[in-house]
Amino acid sequence: MTPKRRVDNLALFGGERLFSEPRHVNKPNSPPRELFDRYLDTAWSAAWFSNDGPLLRRFEARLCEQFDVRHCIVTCNATAALDIVLQALRLPPGGEVILPSYTFVSTANLLRLAGLKPVFCDIAADSMNADPEQCARLISSDTVAIIPTHVWGVPCDIDALEALSDQSGVPLLFDAAHAYGAVHGTRRIGGFGLAEIFSLHATKALHAFEGGIIATDDDALADDLRLRRNFGFSGNDQVDLPGVNAKMSEAHAAMGLANLDVFARTIAASRLCHETYEQGLRGIPGLVLRMPDPASQPNYHYVVAELDAQQFGMDRDTLTRLLFAENIWARRYFYPGVHRMTPHLPLAPQAPVSLPQTERACNRVLVLPAGAAIDLDDVRAICTLLRFISENAAVIAGRS
Repeated sequence: MTPKRRVDNLALFGGERLFSEPRHVNKPNSPPRELFDRYLDTAWSAAWFSNDGPLLRRFEARLCEQFDVRHCIVTCNATAALDIVLQALRLPPGGEVILPSYTFVSTANLLRLAGLKPVFCDIAADSMNADPEQCARLISSDTVAIIPTHVWGVPCDIDALEALSDQSGVPLLFDAAHAYGAVHGTRRIGGFGLAEIFSLHATKALHAFEGGIIATDDDALADDLRLRRNFGFSGNDQVDLPGVNAKMSEAHAAMGLANLDVFARTIAASRLCHETYEQGLRGIPGLVLRMPDPASQPNYHYVVAELDAQQFGMDRDTLTRLLFAENIWARRYFYPGVHRMTPHLPLAPQAPVSLPQTERACNRVLVLPAGAAIDLDDVRAICTLLRFISENAAVIAGRS
């Protein structure tokens, strides 16, 4: 990696790329291969590869211990997890579900497919999570659920949202896709609301190649979800409800177990990455790194920067193009906001007016390559490049 000395050295202007291969946001963590193989060998020996195998049951039991909940229902992915939760709640068609626009699009997509209406709330500037006061103002007689997101693994204002759910009688689910390992007060994320849904996608802090988790203390809901995960079967020939195939395989459970075994090591490596970015980017005008609160025991999986275009000297999208040209695949999360995505545009024509903090985040946030798997020399090279771009922003902006 050769540091950039002149603006002409930037790849966007014909120079050599900083990295020969892309540096992605959150390259998948890999446990020691022998650890994964040890788990997989048990499935191989038993010739039991799916259908509630022993590895899956062990994985679910360990997750219950981690979250201190009675039930963890593990699925093939987090979208399927939320889908069967929505089915189990039997929400009336046309009902309104309050959720932030600043989240992954899958939640809104599922609501539409289920015949429900997404109602987008704004976020709080300090946390980028759903603003409980905004949620309260949006509740109506048609509201059937609230689904806030723990963005970047930062816990929502859980106390306010649970109080709102209790007062209104509206079920509260949490999108905890980013939040494995985080805590609220003295309790781990996983035991709040009616249920919390986690992602085990390969890019998450804890992953199982792919998968999802539903954590809940509701016995009846858990029983229903286990049926829905497996076509509705309650016995060999007994189907009690119209379920789907949302089961997790033993190979995926093996990866989940292996990553659980080394999760403390994963957190330590991710934290070191975050600290390296903090040191390397300190003092760059207009580039502010969002710092997780250590009290919430964050997983440090996301390195999130906010760019003030006026102070930095160029806008976020120009900077993104510069980084992509260097094979630094930084991301504009959750750009452009679900309320601006084609399937959901008719639902919120005035959203830019009513979602000012969401619009602000969508235009300023840049998520940098990070996590436990990134080489710290790569992090230092990215920081050096960002400082060079900042120091030459006026010249670069005039050419790009």
